[in-house]
Amino acid sequence: MSKRKILFPTDFSHTGDAALELATSLARERGGEVLIVHVEEPPAAYGAGEMYYGMPDPVTDDLRKMLDQVKPTDPEIPCERRLITGDPATAIARLAADEGVELIVMGTHGRTGLMRLLMGSVAEAVVRRAPCPVLTLRQPGEDATSPTPMQPGEA
Repeated sequence: MSKRKILFPTDFSHTGDAALELATSLARERGGEVLIVHVEEPPAAYGAGEMYYGMPDPVTDDLRKMLDQVKPTDPEIPCERRLITGDPATAIARLAADEGVELIVMGTHGRTGLMRLLMGSVAEAVVRRAPCPVLTLRQPGEDATSPTPMQPGEA
C-alpha cells in the first residue's frame, strides 16, 4: 500500500501558511506525508516566436533553495519537495494524479471581484482540474466580505 500523500502547492507567499499547517496536521492524523510543490512558469512566447522574460525571476537554483525552506510545521512529518514547470493549475493537477495524492491543501490570495476576473484564480482552476478533493484556505485575517454596498446618492 502506498503512503498517503497530501499535496501542498506553494508560491512562497504567506497566503499558504495556514494551509501548510493544516496539511501537516492531516498528514500526522492519517499517517501520511506532505508533498510540497512549487510550479515555475515558463517565459511567455509571442507570435513571432520570441520569448518575453520581463522582470528577472529567481533562477531555478534559487527556487530550489526557497523550496527547501518550506517545511511542515511538525518536523516529524515526512515530506518530499518538487519543483516543476508549467501552467500552475495544470501542473498541480497532473502531479496529484501521477502521485495518487489523497488531498490537495492550498492557500488562496482571497481576491474578489475585478482583481479575480483580471488575474484569475489558480486555486479555482486546481479545484476544477484536480483528480482528488481540494481544500482551500484564505490567510487568517483576509477580508472575505463582498465590496461595500453603495450609499444613497452614489452612482
